[in-house]
Amino acid sequence: MSPSEESLLDPHQARSFGDALSLWFGRSARDLPWRGQRDGYRALVSEAMLQQTQVDRVKEPFERFMARFPDVVSLANGSEEEVLALWQGLGYYRRARLLHAAAQAIRDQHGGVVPQDAATLLSLPGVGRYTAGAIASIVFGERAPIVDGNVARVFARFTARPGKPGDRDFDARCWELASSVASHVSKPGIVNEAIMELGATVCRKHDPDCDHCPVRQGCLGHASGEPDRFPEVRTRAPRTTIHHHVLVCLRRSDSEDGVEVLLVQRPEKGLWARMWQPPSIESGKEMAPDMLTSGFGLSHQPVGIHRFEHRTTHRDIMFHVNRPEAPGETAFSEDDLLRGLGSPAHRWQQVERLDELGLSNPHRRIIDVAISKQSDER
Repeated sequence: MSPSEESLLDPHQARSFGDALSLWFGRSARDLPWRGQRDGYRALVSEAMLQQTQVDRVKEPFERFMARFPDVVSLANGSEEEVLALWQGLGYYRRARLLHAAAQAIRDQHGGVVPQDAATLLSLPGVGRYTAGAIASIVFGERAPIVDGNVARVFARFTARPGKPGDRDFDARCWELASSVASHVSKPGIVNEAIMELGATVCRKHDPDCDHCPVRQGCLGHASGEPDRFPEVRTRAPRTTIHHHVLVCLRRSDSEDGVEVLLVQRPEKGLWARMWQPPSIESGKEMAPDMLTSGFGLSHQPVGIHRFEHRTTHRDIMFHVNRPEAPGETAFSEDDLLRGLGSPAHRWQQVERLDELGLSNPHRRIIDVAISKQSDER
């Protein structure tokens, strides 16, 4: 018997595993907004939002998103800028663009109806094997396997097999186990969702709660006495630190007591692609004040008002928040500033209408800090 075959559950084991999980899920499933009404579109949106993001951070943005885009055609017809604005707080904004593109493909190629089978779902932009299997099985009942981080952890512990997520052999075994389970249980969608729920709430990465696990009796990881040894920890690549020196330029707007902020659009590719932010100079180390003065085209040295660190998946970003020495339009040359930054697309945006644009959380925080400082000094 090959190592791959050894890792599979026979039909009886798969059914017992699935039955125990189904009963547990019926009693213990969390009340989540996308579970109240099952359809392909809501599943597509929720799965896009849940990628690499904790459930609690998704609940409110999901409901906000669905209120604005209640169906796939309304999302397809919406602007990318509005989609990004509604995505604020979730990060990984490429997911929002791919979701928007998938909605347009569904509108244009599938008559505005989300496909029901995993094979067709896989043809949509941004939809991978896991998302396709989740929608096809959970919403439409197809016997499609799913594997995400939670599922992989449950299988690794249940079978006590060595390996690290991301390694070819480890990932292949997990997909084989998932396929074996989906092929033999009576309700593959419920079982698939139950495995994910188990990994998120009971078979946690740290401190697994084996006492409340519905499948602990057959779990080899639990029997070993050290379930948290599985799966092995994947070695992370070294993190890099970069410095973002930001200049927040504010002016009064035409509206009474209104304030506008100067924003520039980030490049087409890379971190926060095509999103809006205050003018910024990025470097591998902290820049001296005189370099910032010339880099931003200022006549006087900018005033540092705040600094904070923001962590992304692979980077530590140190934000250095500055403002022109004096408030108002005369404190700097807008043309010189934009020319020094490579003449990016720019706009003066009313602060009270920032929610209409796609801004990352740290850039929104930067603007809020600058406005608060200005208010305190009045």
